[in-house]
Amino acid sequence: MKLRAVVFDFDGVIANSEPLHFRALHDVLASTGVNLSERDYYARYLGFDDAGALHAIGADFDAFGPEQVASLVSRKAVRFEELEADAGMLFPGAAAAIRRVAASVPIGIASGARRDEILRVLEAAGLTDLFAAIVAAEDVSRSKPDPAPYLLAVRLLAAVAGDSLQPGDCVAIEDSRWGLESARQAGLRTIAVTHTYTLAELGAADLVLDSLEALDVASLSRRLA
Repeated sequence: MKLRAVVFDFDGVIANSEPLHFRALHDVLASTGVNLSERDYYARYLGFDDAGALHAIGADFDAFGPEQVASLVSRKAVRFEELEADAGMLFPGAAAAIRRVAASVPIGIASGARRDEILRVLEAAGLTDLFAAIVAAEDVSRSKPDPAPYLLAVRLLAAVAGDSLQPGDCVAIEDSRWGLESARQAGLRTIAVTHTYTLAELGAADLVLDSLEALDVASLSRRLA
């Protein structure tokens, strides 16, 4: 495979933030009478952006209506930032892997996280300028597992890699089945990291890794060939 670009998911791939997202969502939902369990979050809602997750939770628990979602999204963002202030965010090896890959091919992010959440972490680690494209929750009308985030990321990366860039020239790095489905539907090859789910749960990926620590373009090209 001639690998021409790499698109990273953010939460659960670059940032060890999924436990914080659960805690923030759990805390905000308590005011609505919903006791969101960690099991339900990881099994049913992790793959959505905040609005999508809250729409689904409201419907599943019959606890609040669509008109309340925007307020809950805002409150969850505030709570998440409070929790983030006391946490180390990057997975081991993530920063070094990003620098290695960016030295070889253009890289981007396709995420259901808010842009301000992504940029806070990247800027603190000195990684922001390495990304040629960042697609956040507010950039698309349909979140993962819809292919829209990855399709937009590839279009943005084509401005750097060349207009001939196709989804099949790109690899997506994901940690969940929702993200893998989004990338596959967009036509990208897929790599899963077992930061959040097990090998058995991520077996649909073209390649599964334990971490980002050994990630580099040459080995990815060989292993995906």
